[in-house]
Amino acid sequence: MSDLPRKAVTRTAKLAALPLGFAGRATWGLGKRIGGKSAELVGRELQQRTAEQLFKVLGELKGGAMKFGQALSVFESALPEEVAGPYRAALTKLQEAAPPMPTRTVHSVLQERLGEDWRDLFQEFDDKPAAAASIGQVHRAVWADGREVAVKVQYPGAGEALLSDLNQLSRFARLLGPLIPGMDIKPLIAELRDRVSEELDYALEAQAQQAHAEEFADDPDVVVPEVVHQGEQVLVTEWIDGTPLSEVIADGTREQRDRAGQLLARFLFSGPARTGLLHADPHPGNFRLLPDEKGGYRLGVLDFGTVDRLPGGLPPTIGTSLRMTLEGEAEAVYDMLCEEGFVKESVELDPDAVLDYLLPIIEPMLVDEFTFTRDWMRSQAARVADPRSPAHQLGKRLNLPPSYLLIHRVTLSTIGVLCQMGATVRMRDELEAWLPGFVVEPEDTDEADGTDETDEVAVEAVD
Repeated sequence: MSDLPRKAVTRTAKLAALPLGFAGRATWGLGKRIGGKSAELVGRELQQRTAEQLFKVLGELKGGAMKFGQALSVFESALPEEVAGPYRAALTKLQEAAPPMPTRTVHSVLQERLGEDWRDLFQEFDDKPAAAASIGQVHRAVWADGREVAVKVQYPGAGEALLSDLNQLSRFARLLGPLIPGMDIKPLIAELRDRVSEELDYALEAQAQQAHAEEFADDPDVVVPEVVHQGEQVLVTEWIDGTPLSEVIADGTREQRDRAGQLLARFLFSGPARTGLLHADPHPGNFRLLPDEKGGYRLGVLDFGTVDRLPGGLPPTIGTSLRMTLEGEAEAVYDMLCEEGFVKESVELDPDAVLDYLLPIIEPMLVDEFTFTRDWMRSQAARVADPRSPAHQLGKRLNLPPSYLLIHRVTLSTIGVLCQMGATVRMRDELEAWLPGFVVEPEDTDEADGTDETDEVAVEAVD
């Protein structure tokens, strides 16, 4: 179909052009160095040209290429400004929109999935899509009972396109690596590929969204739209208005940025504790800032196609190890990392060096409130990416267990969005409220205040 450039030859040709372009620019870079330009300057120019071609190709494709672009875009804060600046608009566009499929295709899918009389389900249906993304697009409509709804329609052949694109991109992962210093691209692509089947299953998405909608129904800070109807390749949910976080990033006031950042952090940590699910696609296109009745703002959350199922909430190990790191307990932190598989049995590291590696990363938890900035993100990326630095050498020897992979990506992505917004956030408050193990809970109240029942009886007798 013309609506989705998914034919193997067409899609593969577009993606296959990427490494050829990279090779050409590498040759160009060598020539420049021979001509006397500094390696650093040439490296920046090479990175900028690579980013330009990558974003151009990703912007023309849906499927896995678009999904990868969305995942990559949240790490834009780590890019050097000379690369990130010119392409920030292109990255934001990846988060919010993609070329729509023709109206006739939309109608064909709705007829096939909802029946010949599908129009009877709606009072109104807008043929022009309100949003388009990696595997489907959303249309605004009015349901038969008068509710405004969002109708999510999956692109025909989206699954095939997703797998094809991600398989192609995985072959070029090494070449894409320089775009995000310190970020290993290949595991990111592999993890995205593993989630494809879940994201294509609208029944799973409906279950996850409805669980959140019910849990957050009366929440003063977070809004999740109710599921109205679910069918294969079609998902209908309540419509919510609001300002996309991409617009807050571009033009938001200080109040909007800080409030959005605080609520984003709150949702990240509270969601697993309250629903047993972690929203695992935290790019700005999936969030809205909504005005509330008191003149403030709430956070609207969309798209539950990718979630991590955590029945017990986030692992207590995360909170415990963070707390011990903040307290400087190098040996205890190291032992826990070894037990959880972050340090393989064949590897031996200096616990104090591991602590030194971790402390800058958790700087936002060291203070009552922290302002996330692109400069801070870049400094962290550069520290880990510089082959000459001790942090780089140590980081290469650490391991990320599979059970923590999605949690790690979601956390990094959320921090990336906070840095894009420049939000000032009381991160420690959210950890203390929602992260198991971060706060040591006293065994009982009497021990906490240094008394026991005998003491209290004695005091009452004296009184």
